[in-house]
Amino acid sequence: MVREEGADGELHQHRCLGGLVVGSYCHDVLFRDGVPVGETLGGAAAFVSNVLDGLTPSPPLYVAKVGADFAYAAPHLPLLAAPSAPTTLFHAHFPPASAVGRYHGDRVLRRLRTCDPIYASDLPDDARFDFGLAVGVAGEILPETLARMIDLCRVVLVDAQGMIRSFDPIDGTVRLLPLRSSGFFHLLPRIGFLKASAEEAPFVDVEEARKWCCVIVTHGKDGCRVYWKDGELRVSPFLAEEVDPTGAGDGFLGGFVAGLIWGLAVPDAALLGNFFGSLTVTQIGVPKFDQRMLQHVKEELKRRANECDGSCRSSISLDFQKSDMHEAFLERLTEVAKLTCTSNPTCLPTDHYK
Repeated sequence: MVREEGADGELHQHRCLGGLVVGSYCHDVLFRDGVPVGETLGGAAAFVSNVLDGLTPSPPLYVAKVGADFAYAAPHLPLLAAPSAPTTLFHAHFPPASAVGRYHGDRVLRRLRTCDPIYASDLPDDARFDFGLAVGVAGEILPETLARMIDLCRVVLVDAQGMIRSFDPIDGTVRLLPLRSSGFFHLLPRIGFLKASAEEAPFVDVEEARKWCCVIVTHGKDGCRVYWKDGELRVSPFLAEEVDPTGAGDGFLGGFVAGLIWGLAVPDAALLGNFFGSLTVTQIGVPKFDQRMLQHVKEELKRRANECDGSCRSSISLDFQKSDMHEAFLERLTEVAKLTCTSNPTCLPTDHYK
């Protein structure tokens, strides 16, 4: 739901003033060929905030829960404390690296420990938000939590993985279940955007979901596809040398939401999502973006907003047509990508993989 009906029955536009992000911080341990090669801060909130905080006029409110063992200086404190539960822990197992030291193939993801879920009562009850972003990774967002987000926010964007993941009771291996049997399906008509990876899309049933909301399916190096009730389109990718695919979808969502906040049409915002998704995979863990690059992107978004001269929507757009500036935006982002990422202390030297 994106537009709001007033007492007079008219649909009113609104100005985006703030957002609510509900997700997670967790501990990630990466393995290659059975050997641990990295231990980093993980969780969707960490990856999403890495993009949103650098691009949006004001950071959203983040709601995440960690245990007393949380080992990182997360950017958004205080976090919700769960003293009786540990911080969520994932192990990501990758197949052997190539001779040039990159990850290849599909990862096997296991949840070894889990923190308490985020309850509806953990959300603020005295505020309203222009957008909400539900980015669960470990079952921490419950159906009633998402329903409460919908009540608090004018438009809600949801990562499908938080709805359809299940976890093996023995070793915690992540598996996928159909959205229709997840407990979340009845909420589809009340959300604005649903994002899924190509692997997750069959479990979402895109053809059914697109009847109720905009569905975006990410295809990694092939970009993404946007589906809505009356059409679909492909949005171009950006080249990237993949080191670690963890967080790529979160990087996409951060860029996509930032674009919507600045008034971009959905395809243009998806292009920005592809841009940050591609940058995210170039480092292990949460990437450290070059601040000059972030500033260039933010200035470009400001310029596009100013060029609208009041003609752009002041709320999150449901315009599914590529703007006249779409190709120029692609070229500009390609140019800006040369200022990719600064050195990341969690990155391992290439010879470590040989």
